[in-house]
Amino acid sequence: MIIIPQTPDEASGSVGEFRAGGTDLSERRRSGIARGSIVDLRDLEDLDRIEWNAGAAHIGARIRIATVARDQAVHGAYPGLAAAAAALATPQIRAVGTLGGNLLQRNRCWYYRHPATTCFKKGGDSCPARDGDHLYGVCFDRGPCVAPHPSTLGMALLAYDATVDIHAQPSRTISELYGDGADPTRDHLLEPGQLLTGITVPPPVTGERAAYRRAIGRARAEWPLVEAVVRLVADETITFARVAIGGVAPVPLRLPAVEEALVGLPGTDRTFHQAAELATTEANPLPMTRYKVNLTHATVLDTLQRALRETTDTPR
Repeated sequence: MIIIPQTPDEASGSVGEFRAGGTDLSERRRSGIARGSIVDLRDLEDLDRIEWNAGAAHIGARIRIATVARDQAVHGAYPGLAAAAAALATPQIRAVGTLGGNLLQRNRCWYYRHPATTCFKKGGDSCPARDGDHLYGVCFDRGPCVAPHPSTLGMALLAYDATVDIHAQPSRTISELYGDGADPTRDHLLEPGQLLTGITVPPPVTGERAAYRRAIGRARAEWPLVEAVVRLVADETITFARVAIGGVAPVPLRLPAVEEALVGLPGTDRTFHQAAELATTEANPLPMTRYKVNLTHATVLDTLQRALRETTDTPR
């Protein structure tokens, strides 16, 4: 059954799984992982706008990822977010997929996605990837499930101190949306029926620069092995820093130790090398994900250098 609510109140009161772009939901239903009613959000027009207030942006949950990537105002204020949106998936997926869908998509573990296996996230009592093939798993092992969190935009918005707007509920930080990864049954902490309506991003810091980088196994259309967003304000010394990484843990991660190591020092290669060394101090990789530790260090270092070197990191 497909339910088409006309208002956010009706959507929140409906029983079923929300559909906007439907790129992830369609695949899960095809493979038999997702069943039941669909709540189609296509008529909720208030969710497909970008609005600005005192320099802050409110981006509706139904905004297409391609719009986030191309919007000149978003690119000017939040270049790291725009670059992350421009790099993920394929042009076809970006044209259909939505901001909310990217934030709330399910993980990409092949055991979870296979209809013949069970795992924590499908009501089972184990993680078959932990003792099986976890080549693309976490290298920050923080919970029973070893699948890395799939949301590139969630990672980028973590670096931008964004908050998540939920209909008829208090707003949440990105960290509050995802938790700490200890619950292996969840990819996010919204309850059934709770409607994510959009995100709010604070005004950019004066003079900030940003970059986004991802390490992937092929040139295009690939899930990141490691990805990072860096924001910096630097003149003679670095006065502001935000660093977030994805693809390495069950939730997106901020790296406060790296940020603290940057502030107050000149933006030199030596500073960046010393700070990047701290990116993996809490890593505890699985047997097959040890390669991700060095890859995380290299990705953070590259993103730091690019953020300082370029006023903006232009989306592809």
